[in-house]
Amino acid sequence: MMKKQFIVLGLGSFGASVAVTLQRLGCDVVAVDHDMERVNEIAEKVTYAMQADIENPELLSSLGSKNFDGIVVASSENLEGSILATLAAKEAGIPYILCKAVNVRYAEVLKKVGADAIVFPEEEMGKKVAKNLVSANLADWIALSPDYSIVEIATPKKWVGKSLKELDVRKNHDVNVVGIKVGDQIEITPNPDLPLKAEMILMIIGADKALEKI
Repeated sequence: MMKKQFIVLGLGSFGASVAVTLQRLGCDVVAVDHDMERVNEIAEKVTYAMQADIENPELLSSLGSKNFDGIVVASSENLEGSILATLAAKEAGIPYILCKAVNVRYAEVLKKVGADAIVFPEEEMGKKVAKNLVSANLADWIALSPDYSIVEIATPKKWVGKSLKELDVRKNHDVNVVGIKVGDQIEITPNPDLPLKAEMILMIIGADKALEKI
């Protein structure tokens, strides 16, 4: 199976984080920024890092953009640069274009010129922090979409000693347990007959409303 290949344009804190995480997940990543210092900081953590102007319409074709599975336009300092990069990605035939936006107006414009998805990193981080503060037993909360998430949560007291089959969480709570963590060990196909223990961390996927009830 071939590795997925991504381009990340703009290596601020968000872009660099996305680039390094994609690389850790086994993808090939080309990271681009106009600032050589940022390029040097990430060079050893991704497949290829280069200094270039992301507004340059020739940039993507020079990278062989037909081979890429997706692009992240993470530079939101100026709307014009993001628009030009998005247009170039669309024209190059890159199948998935994700753009960072600083506000709703930026997002609307970027969607009109071809962005498949928009993220507001600061807003998303704010929501994540708030959810972590409200749920003391929540280890992590990852938004998959505006309405669905994966959470890592300590086994609820009422669930301790019971198996997933007994609890029937899909029917009774409208969520799915997709993994169990004990220390550094992760079981991604949990035994439905295994009694749950208090020290287990459950990886649960579902609608935010259902997760919040748990």
